[in-house]
Amino acid sequence: MGLVPALEEPLKQPLKSVLGPATAKVMAEHLGLHTVGDLLHHYPRRYEERGQLTHLADLPMDEHVTVVAQVADARLHSFASARAPRGKGQRLEVTITDGSGRLQLVFFGNGVHKPHKELLPGTRAMFAGKVSVFNHRLQLAHPAYELLRGDGEETVENWAGALIPLYPATAKLESWKIGKAVQTVLPTAQDAVDPLPGALREGRGLLPLPEALLKIHRPHTKADIADARARLKWDEAFVLQVALARRRHADAQLPAVARTPAPDGLLTAFDARLPFTLTEGQRKVSQEIFDDLATEHPMHRLLQGEVGSGKTMVALRAMLAVVDAGGQAAMLAPTEVLAQQHHRSITEMMGELAEGGMLGGTEHATKVVLLTGSMGAAARRRALLDLATGEAGIVIGTHALIEDKVRFHDLGLVVVDEQHRFGVEQRDALRGKGKQPPHLLVMTATPIPRTVAMTVFGDLETSVLDQLPAGRSPIASHVVPAADKPHFLARAWERVREEVAGGHQAYVVCPRIGDEEDDPKKAARKKSPEDEAEKRPPLAVLDVADHLAKGPLQGLRVEVLHGRMHPDDKDAVMRRFAAGETDVLVATTVIEVGVNVPNATAMVIMDADRFGVSQLHQLRGRVGRGSAAGLCLLVTEMPEASAARQRLNAVAATLDGFELSRIDLEQRREGDVLGQAQSGARSSLRVLAVIEDEEVIAQAREEATKVVEADPELAHLPGLRTALDALLDDEREQYLEKG
Repeated sequence: MGLVPALEEPLKQPLKSVLGPATAKVMAEHLGLHTVGDLLHHYPRRYEERGQLTHLADLPMDEHVTVVAQVADARLHSFASARAPRGKGQRLEVTITDGSGRLQLVFFGNGVHKPHKELLPGTRAMFAGKVSVFNHRLQLAHPAYELLRGDGEETVENWAGALIPLYPATAKLESWKIGKAVQTVLPTAQDAVDPLPGALREGRGLLPLPEALLKIHRPHTKADIADARARLKWDEAFVLQVALARRRHADAQLPAVARTPAPDGLLTAFDARLPFTLTEGQRKVSQEIFDDLATEHPMHRLLQGEVGSGKTMVALRAMLAVVDAGGQAAMLAPTEVLAQQHHRSITEMMGELAEGGMLGGTEHATKVVLLTGSMGAAARRRALLDLATGEAGIVIGTHALIEDKVRFHDLGLVVVDEQHRFGVEQRDALRGKGKQPPHLLVMTATPIPRTVAMTVFGDLETSVLDQLPAGRSPIASHVVPAADKPHFLARAWERVREEVAGGHQAYVVCPRIGDEEDDPKKAARKKSPEDEAEKRPPLAVLDVADHLAKGPLQGLRVEVLHGRMHPDDKDAVMRRFAAGETDVLVATTVIEVGVNVPNATAMVIMDADRFGVSQLHQLRGRVGRGSAAGLCLLVTEMPEASAARQRLNAVAATLDGFELSRIDLEQRREGDVLGQAQSGARSSLRVLAVIEDEEVIAQAREEATKVVEADPELAHLPGLRTALDALLDDEREQYLEKG
């Protein structure tokens, strides 16, 4: 189930046969742990030292925490309530301390008797519960607790180590109960099969796996923890990199048609009509792609480029090269708005070269068709026919391209735009459309740090476009603290009016549409303190557009764009905006990717703190696409000291997407970056941190490539094979093969 070793028989035992059905059920449902091996790989989140107390001041709100602290005092109060009208209600308030901070525990009703006897001043214990605020003070209501007295045999046994492991726990199962369960299965660790080849383990000075498992769960010193983590990181990195290396190896064995452009064909004609010269970067990356296309194995290349670095131009030249060589090229976009936009900009760039078979088309011309889910039946039939006969050399579309009905005459290249929204099952479905696997070019404008690229896109070779084309303008970004300084917001709307007066246009981006049905379930849910603090839902497009048109932007032409509009309406709005018939477009993040209106110079992002760092960077890339300077204003009501404000300051301070993606990762944990497979209750990366462990990942990739080249079937490494089966078994769909 996990990423790591493959669980030989003793480790494959179901937990219910070892721990008892009730505990096993909670572990399966809430923590995703089913076997002894799963539990052994459920590592402690951190460790408390017996002599040390938790910093109560740093506890996170609304989270389930485990703290080790000392009882300062305990008081029993009586009160009258509906249930106990004669003042017979009882409430026990216990104050615990770590020497600096204090925390209140509250017990009610019949639940007061046991703690009243046990939690005497001076007693030390572990307490687990959800932190909430009552009367402006932090409290835990009805926490579970475990005394650290060392008087009962069992307690002495369990807490004999100087370091107390604290596990990722849930309200249904406290950390120390997980700890006890781990103690029960720990002897089985000696049966763990080691996935690392012996030579590799010894060469790197890593612990054997059974010893690492023992030391992570029952460390005697901090050095034990460090050694165990170093070893377990290697397992995760190495098994994953072997899986990716095998995928690269298998892909390299596939046949593909080499596509070499004709010397004086479509590509030459296209280059001749370009009104500008390509950047050095565009030429270099194009050459890498042409070299790949000329081989008889399918290209698998990831093209990363900053917003506006000219990726579409590079992709279009690759598609033209394939058409020149007699094949067809398909470009997949994540949304209809984007597919329509790509179709529009590509046909404009190609001019008469896109009019194959029509009057006015030149001799090298081909047909460029659009295929989306919402097209009318007749247009769709015509597009499908053009693909099947080979009349259309280039097709641009959404996922509709992958449907069974779509047949290609000779599919040679697939270009996928914004890979992180596009899974591999889909990539594979498209591959199946060619007589032989087509070449694949994947593009993303989300800069990906090197290690994430090695981990998530490890089966692709990477090219990076890091120069901006000539004529692109810098974008000035500023944070607008609407709550602290309301006059800054007023000034922001004046700036928008100034841009429009200068003949330019502006975007206003909001987190929500505003026509959502109020879901009674959601309304009934308890609000978190953050929500309470903000006292309002995120700003919505429809409300903001209305407010602006009647107030600060009165007299300007304001339109709205969001994902729930009919595709034709969306297209019409985009066309009017592109044509300059609209001054201000109030939109959701549908404009995040690929929308290209060079005359739009200003963007105001409302509630900017509700967006992620890379999303803000993507959005900002929509302005400054022409010769006039761009302006991006990040509006927020978050207080100066908050993490959200620091994040916005970071975005305002740099235009370097790679720098921002690093900040983003450090702030969000890799979970979100690695996508779906990581967002469950258990991340499949348990000790490996993608940013900090860059070295380990790079070394593991190198070692994995060597191992796979020497023995692609891993015939001599049964332990590694089993570990791989365990990884692929469970996460194949979501992890390796997801885009």
